[in-house]
Amino acid sequence: MADAKVIPFDDDRSRGSAVQRPQRRRGAGNRRSGAESVPVREVQPLPTRAVPQDDVPVTSDEQPPEPSRDGEGGLERRIAGGLAFLRRRLTGDYEVDDFGYDEELTDQVLMSLLRPLYDTYFRVEVKGIENIPSEGGALIVANHSGTLPMDGLMMQVAVHDNHPAGRHLRLLAADLVFMLPVVNELARKLGHTLACAEDASRLLEQGELVGVMPEGFKGLGKPFADRYKLQRFGRGGFVSTALRAGTPIVPCSIVGAEEIYPMIGNAKTVARLLGFPYFPITPTFPWLGPLGAIPLPTKWTIQFGEPIPTDGYPPEAAEDPMLMFNLTDQVREQIQHTLYKLLVQRRSVFF
Repeated sequence: MADAKVIPFDDDRSRGSAVQRPQRRRGAGNRRSGAESVPVREVQPLPTRAVPQDDVPVTSDEQPPEPSRDGEGGLERRIAGGLAFLRRRLTGDYEVDDFGYDEELTDQVLMSLLRPLYDTYFRVEVKGIENIPSEGGALIVANHSGTLPMDGLMMQVAVHDNHPAGRHLRLLAADLVFMLPVVNELARKLGHTLACAEDASRLLEQGELVGVMPEGFKGLGKPFADRYKLQRFGRGGFVSTALRAGTPIVPCSIVGAEEIYPMIGNAKTVARLLGFPYFPITPTFPWLGPLGAIPLPTKWTIQFGEPIPTDGYPPEAAEDPMLMFNLTDQVREQIQHTLYKLLVQRRSVFF
């Protein structure tokens, strides 16, 4: 298998009202045919006393409605929704876009599977979500680390669960992702697509949020000693794509991913045999076998920085190498500066 490329840029509904109970009709009781009428003695009313307004007793006809048991109603709705979801999946009554993205499956299943990692295991804290536009295309550029690309998945959940508009992040992934069985299909369903200029441009022109990690495998598989030191961002292909589309660039800094698999070695021979860019050796893997593949429960922070506009440049700016170099360096420096600031503020790796 050829070496994997990083970025071809460079190298039933809730119920409306409660069901009303039928009221008993008053007046005529059960009368037997031919029965004599019994005289009714007139009963004198008892004297009444003035009752304060707040103490007025409530009659049976004026009883307030019983509080709805939201637990039962919510459970019923979830069951009904789940059955409807299964019916649509079995009958094929659902939609995917040209890239294979399945929004319904992502929202109802895949995000639910990732959310325990996000909320409970890594306890991700999100800052600067207001810097992501509410509509229109934008390119989110983030640092990459952690041996396995969990940072991209956590960034997807962060955008989806915290943005007021509930936006979806479409990640650009390396070609190796689409060569692996099962992973290929799941990545497509989650909205990932090949990291190439053509796909990125199409998504941005459609008004999508696009995520890219320009460090690629150089950042993902760097030694633990080089943690939080950004690697080369390539020749600025992501900047050229943003310039052509006229969309803003939003820098993103992720702290916490570096320590989930501390990479202390790289078995290069094994990596070449398997066709991987690296084969990590950590304090727990491969020594503990499958248990060594469990990430450490570090505390994460994801911060989205102020967007860098690109719509003010002329169309030919995308071909200006000096401008691309300057903008690439600006994005990289902003991410690196924010990483240092977050590291200083962090109390502990795990808390």
